[in-house]
Amino acid sequence: MGLTSSIVLALAIFIAVLLFLATMWLWPRLARQSWRAISGRFGLLLGTQLAVFACTCLAANQTFGFYASWSDLFGQETDQGVVVDHIAGGDSRIQAVSTSRVIGVSSTLPQVAGQVQQVDIIGRTTHIATPAFVYLPPEYFQTQNRSRKFPVSVVLTGYPGTAEALVNKLHYPSTAQQLAKSGKMQPMILVMLRPTVAPPRDTECVDIPGGPQTETFFAKDLRDAVMAQYRVDKTPASWGIAGDSTGGYCALKIALHNPKSYAAAAGLSPYYRAPLDPTTGDLFHGNKNLQNRADLFWTIKHLPAPETSLLVTSSKVGEHNYKDTLKFIKSVQDTNVTRISSVILPSGGHNFNTWRREIPGVLEWLSTRLVAH
Repeated sequence: MGLTSSIVLALAIFIAVLLFLATMWLWPRLARQSWRAISGRFGLLLGTQLAVFACTCLAANQTFGFYASWSDLFGQETDQGVVVDHIAGGDSRIQAVSTSRVIGVSSTLPQVAGQVQQVDIIGRTTHIATPAFVYLPPEYFQTQNRSRKFPVSVVLTGYPGTAEALVNKLHYPSTAQQLAKSGKMQPMILVMLRPTVAPPRDTECVDIPGGPQTETFFAKDLRDAVMAQYRVDKTPASWGIAGDSTGGYCALKIALHNPKSYAAAAGLSPYYRAPLDPTTGDLFHGNKNLQNRADLFWTIKHLPAPETSLLVTSSKVGEHNYKDTLKFIKSVQDTNVTRISSVILPSGGHNFNTWRREIPGVLEWLSTRLVAH
């Protein structure tokens, strides 16, 4: 049974209830002051509290998608890290795993409902492999659009995050389909994945000296793989990138550093500097220039301003990045080159509920910035 399985959560709840009832039933018998009675009381209380704690953690993980599996939770996930590319033929960079319909749409016909494809993406230059989900809008499958190219938005989770959460929790495909159906945005391909392409390490989308070249993967390899598989254009005007939390920081940084790859970027509750902690390890290996480039405030101040459109979100109450977000907006405005927009909620937290409130506006904004040729 997987970490995110409803059966696991139900079993944990059942055990917690059973321990609570056992505590109520056995407590009078353990009222004596002997060491056995004291040990029994201690064991029942500890067991009940641990069971309740486990239920809370499992429910939170299902809601917010922090960890996808037991191996991910215990830091043992290594099978989707940096790999050597041995694909024959030289052109295949995306391998389809499965397809599914868009949640909330009754039709199973892709030309009516669109389609979500689960794929494995392999970087030709970085040798990074990672799973992803690709949303193809209904228009992609319609006969009259067989030669039409579509704009693309790469969508990133936070850390550690799961790509499935972008589909099942944040509802990117169903939101995009509804907005396009109502005429509020153009049909768009969404490539949804986690920025953690070398799990369990949090690379912060940095090209790490002697390590994973994560920024290059998103700026070059991912684009090349998608262009080889789907009807999309290579011009940056056709490409956007967005994400929440760590994914938001990555989206902004990648667009600022690579304006020839992405014309627009949206950061939902982003931060603006790469942290250094046990999850990241040594990202820069003493390279001060690399560390400076990972600071978006330094980038805006010291590097040439790109002709890129950026969007940032925050909340006046409930978000820790509010003051930094205002400072970032002002810094970008001062360039008079890079364009900046924002979504500032009166209140909201660093969570899925807040981001679901922001996603429709973010997708509409991306749609106005991207043009398929």
